[in-house]
Amino acid sequence: MKILEAHNITKLFPGVVALDSVDVSFEPGEIHCVIGENGAGKSTLIKCLTGVYEPEEGEVLVGGENAMKNKSLFDKVAYVPQEIDLFGYMSVAENLFLPYEKSGIKGTVNQKELQKKAVPILEKFRIPVKPEELVKDISVSSQQLLQIARATVHEEYEVLMLDEPTTSLTTSDTQILFEIVKEIKAENKAVIFISHKLEEIFALGDVLTVFRNGKKVAYSKLEEIDIPWVIKQMTGREVNQEQVFYSDKVTDEVLLEVKNLTGERFTDISFELKKGEILGFSGLVGAGRSELMQAIFGYLPVYSGSVTLDGKEWKLGDTNYSVNHGFIYLPEERKKQGILPVLSIRENISISVLDELKSGLNISKKKEDELAQKVIDTYDVKTPGTDKEIQFLSGGNQQKVIIGRAMSCHPKVLVFDEPTKGIDVGTKAEIYRLMKELAEEKEIGIILISSEMEEIKKCSNRIIALYEGRKAGEYDAKADKEAILGAIIGVNS
Repeated sequence: MKILEAHNITKLFPGVVALDSVDVSFEPGEIHCVIGENGAGKSTLIKCLTGVYEPEEGEVLVGGENAMKNKSLFDKVAYVPQEIDLFGYMSVAENLFLPYEKSGIKGTVNQKELQKKAVPILEKFRIPVKPEELVKDISVSSQQLLQIARATVHEEYEVLMLDEPTTSLTTSDTQILFEIVKEIKAENKAVIFISHKLEEIFALGDVLTVFRNGKKVAYSKLEEIDIPWVIKQMTGREVNQEQVFYSDKVTDEVLLEVKNLTGERFTDISFELKKGEILGFSGLVGAGRSELMQAIFGYLPVYSGSVTLDGKEWKLGDTNYSVNHGFIYLPEERKKQGILPVLSIRENISISVLDELKSGLNISKKKEDELAQKVIDTYDVKTPGTDKEIQFLSGGNQQKVIIGRAMSCHPKVLVFDEPTKGIDVGTKAEIYRLMKELAEEKEIGIILISSEMEEIKKCSNRIIALYEGRKAGEYDAKADKEAILGAIIGVNS
């Protein structure tokens, strides 16, 4: 029996066929993986299957009934978005049961009862927090697991839909999630698992559906296929998984020098970055990688130590100074910190260089358009035009816009913090090539922060490992993966 079905679903947006006559179904007791490049139609499908979008053609069935005619049927589909969407200043228990009934005196919430109900759920999902703790005070991994737990507390759900659920999880928490998903499968629920991480799909899934350009292009049992087959179905071409992208034109000139830097989450860090080099920073979540770069950028405080750029003493604690003097930080949380979602592509690109786009006292729309079109053409941004709101672009195309905006500021150092987070395998290769080109052709020093060991190894000329805020080792591009892994988990190799 199929619990959730989409028949002949077609969804149109101005100038775009987002879904083209799609048929897909999901069965109880099965983990059904969905994959495709950014812009392939996965997000649109999710919104149709959860009742957010109404398709132009086709129907969605839940338990054999037309959910478009009875919207309450969508309550059987529990959806967990990629981005964490919790209330930081409310307790863990309150977040779990929202919306909850007010049953106390004068319509207040019985907190003790709520916390008591939360305990078995926290235990089931292996979330190591207390129900009364504020969500803002628990780890990102715990927040992600909490968000998944929240989706399952309502007994009527029959389908659990997980969109890139491991993006904010540590390796150990990912394994916990996999165990939980298998338990939910054993409860005869249907699980829809959307991920760009192919190794996760093969480790967890039963069947796979592949989307490309708004169409369902392939379906198979996972035991019958391999990774190269999936990549070819996603991209329509062969992708060389063994290709490396580190810079071939590293100079001897030291561009950035950091000496004995200490801040809130890191201690006594020293390193050098050369012109034309891609320097990788590897470490577990919480190791201090992002905090170190944010401190150099001026976003977080520095307690001691020094930084020089191009041989000149660096002014710490001033992000405007950093942007104006060539140090640009591209944040991990692209949607929250990297873009202005309701503004156009043109406005997102021009906002960092408004002084250069003036015509008299006003901003020249012509100059804005020319700059935006240059970025679109240079970085192959897939969009119908410069006026498109950036929130409607795929993650990979948003990242290209952010890179183009950064390059408009004439940077000397670019920090890429988890640049391929939530990005498909084909677009990843494009981002890698961009980093390599910027390092080699523009002699920009690039710092790459990544939790993916393969990514670090593919792209970095040198790799610095951090463990609990301290430098744990430094390696060249040919170093053994095991040595780097040993350093980031605090084991001497």
